[in-house]
Amino acid sequence: MITTARSGADTLKALKYLYGPGRRNEHTDPHLVASWDGFAPDPGRDGEATLAQLRDALDLHVVRYGRPVAKHVYHRMVRADPTDRNLSDEEWGAVARRVVAAAGIAPDGDSDGCRWVAVHHGDNHIHILATVVRADLTQARLRGDQYRTEAEVTKIEREFGLKDWSDTRTRDYRAGIPKRPKSPELRKAERLGQEEPGRARLRTGVRRALAGAVGEEEFLARLAAQGIRCEVRRLPSGDARGYKFALPTGEPGPVVWFSGSQLAADLTLPKIHERFAAGIDQPAPRDPVGQRRPATVRYRASASIERATATVDDDPRAGQVSAVVSGTIEVLDALALTSPVLSRKEINQAARALEFTAIARTRAARAEARAMRSVARELLYTGPAGGRGEEGTAAATILASLILLAIVIAKWHAAQGHRHQAEAARAAAQHLRTAYGRHAGRPIAVLDTQGRQLPRPARDRHEAQARRALPADLAARVLADQGWAALAATLAEAGQAGHDPQALLAQAAGQRELASADSPATVLTWRIRRGAHLPAPAPIVTPEERRTGAALSRTVTHRSTGTPAAAVTPPPPPAPETSRRTR
Repeated sequence: MITTARSGADTLKALKYLYGPGRRNEHTDPHLVASWDGFAPDPGRDGEATLAQLRDALDLHVVRYGRPVAKHVYHRMVRADPTDRNLSDEEWGAVARRVVAAAGIAPDGDSDGCRWVAVHHGDNHIHILATVVRADLTQARLRGDQYRTEAEVTKIEREFGLKDWSDTRTRDYRAGIPKRPKSPELRKAERLGQEEPGRARLRTGVRRALAGAVGEEEFLARLAAQGIRCEVRRLPSGDARGYKFALPTGEPGPVVWFSGSQLAADLTLPKIHERFAAGIDQPAPRDPVGQRRPATVRYRASASIERATATVDDDPRAGQVSAVVSGTIEVLDALALTSPVLSRKEINQAARALEFTAIARTRAARAEARAMRSVARELLYTGPAGGRGEEGTAAATILASLILLAIVIAKWHAAQGHRHQAEAARAAAQHLRTAYGRHAGRPIAVLDTQGRQLPRPARDRHEAQARRALPADLAARVLADQGWAALAATLAEAGQAGHDPQALLAQAAGQRELASADSPATVLTWRIRRGAHLPAPAPIVTPEERRTGAALSRTVTHRSTGTPAAAVTPPPPPAPETSRRTR
């Protein structure tokens, strides 16, 4: 269950909303399921009852109080999870009585409690509306009501057999997850036809500016390049206190500023400076030719990501996991900026999902932070990559490594009892699988065809190599895997290139974490191809495609009539604007 509260100063206005159609006509059959004495007028079911009568009943003690009460209306929503069963009115009434008792509105056994009603309308949730003046003309003590209410809701979930959200009610979870947009922000985005509210788009922009940035100067320059406004808030002494950010001024309406803490816990000035202090391995400006090709950099990044995977899989400290998670988000942001369109959206969604796996109140380990931020910087430093040939194969390799890392992060959170963080990591892995399939489908299909066409003696030889190089349980999984044919083709290609296939297989398996892989044979395929520097699989050209290509070639030759392409005179450049006006 989810429960939130707000306060107001107009009882009748709140009742009109509860008994009205709703902002999107979502309110159906509004009616009371419980009240302070069980006899409150119900305008939803009693044709003679009015909203004014219910308002007067609720405001009785407020009027008797005789002095103005700022925001005397207490409004709390309690919503069940969409996967939960529909609760009956009697069950919702029991939930409402327990919630108002826990909040301090009407404690159990207190005859002087506040007046309140619980309204149910259509969807699987209720609204509790109360006035905060008690019958003894004192104001209810509501300090800490959210914590008490959530503790009671946890008990209700377990007793009623509902989905357990207790792990999201901890301080660490609240501090770690990104700050969610509020209702006005969501309505504004919907009104303007925007896919995401401004807060979410601003958070993504700030993260992309931070990815691999070596210091504050570079970070601020990247923000300015995106059009994001940034100001440093300072103390009276002149020391920096924090950042505040705003979307470009082209946005409709006045400029809306958000502090770093209003975007995410790790985007405050101290946390950002902590990343800068960890240092970074800046790529040298004069690398040898080919060392900074997109494919080469992605292969190198894949190896670094697998080292981070081994760290998370080997009983790490919380600070190490925190560094790996934040660094992985930077890597994904850098990868989204430099990947082809076919996978960019899924990689970005994986980065946004992984934001919900952050670990709060923990200082990130510098070594892990430095390694992952260096990967992000090198990806950005290299520039965009294509989606075919060697670059497509390299993209599939790094995505396969990122899938394993997301799965291992999910396993770590699950072991800590962080169910929702684990679900977020699994969601990130699923987005990465989709992106991986768009890059890996064609080369894996080519390798699979080549592997199935290997002679029987060659297939038996590679199967024997797998059994000797791998543990028995892993060898059985690999040989039964649907990716075995592609791995056999890779072993054959490595042997032809002068490598020892069995040694390569043992080395690739020794890089840890294959138990969680969806297809261990495919993971070994990419590791071996990366380690042995094998070229991208050449596409298989069918006879039909060969005949089509020959026909197109003849057509082009016939149309050219023997004139070399280099001899064709290009059209003259357009005349200057001043000349055309003169003529």
